[in-house]
Amino acid sequence: MLSENLHAGRGSCLRRNSSRKLNISINSSHQNKIMTINGNLLTTKIIQELNMTVNPYDFYMIINIGSIQTNVQYDQNITGHEIIYDPYKYEDSEKNNFNPEIFISKYQIPEGYIDILSKWYSIKFTFPEYNLIFIRPEMGISIQTHSQRSETWEILAGKPIVINNNKVFYFVDNGAEFTNEKLKYHSIINPNKNAEDFLILKEKWSGYFDEDDIKRVFNPNHYN
Repeated sequence: MLSENLHAGRGSCLRRNSSRKLNISINSSHQNKIMTINGNLLTTKIIQELNMTVNPYDFYMIINIGSIQTNVQYDQNITGHEIIYDPYKYEDSEKNNFNPEIFISKYQIPEGYIDILSKWYSIKFTFPEYNLIFIRPEMGISIQTHSQRSETWEILAGKPIVINNNKVFYFVDNGAEFTNEKLKYHSIINPNKNAEDFLILKEKWSGYFDEDDIKRVFNPNHYN
């Protein structure tokens, strides 16, 4: 038996189960909002207690998106389970935003971009009709929703993990496309370990595009 406490707004690692079923018990002192990844499903529930079973070799993650601490108990030692994504691996590292000129030169960014948003874990070049986004290896963006626009993602490089509504897609091939509808959960993770293997995606939108139209449900990068 192994136990961990998840404070409000914190999540576990995304792991891959071993060859035996894993039983997880999630308990809270009061009703709390919990998000779970179990295989290809993303679910959100208001619970005080929840039991879930993870099948052999499936992926799993527990996220506390509520306001109080939640306890998670595993019926076996999970320390040997493969960590696919640790949302806090670089939490205490120095945060230096990327130099746009390096990306413009290395990736031959087309001319005509009208804005650049550089962060320590991603960089975005905005063109009149689309965004070109690069995400650092072993990092992901927040699980988020939009109220004024939908988005379409086209994967250009990187074999990402994509959260699209209540589904999770693993190690997606280049050329795959996903539509993120208004008010639906979406996120993208770059699980690559090589420091040079940036995830690259092309993002188009329908509706009113505004950087402030983002509700970050799970924000491990602490970006505001």
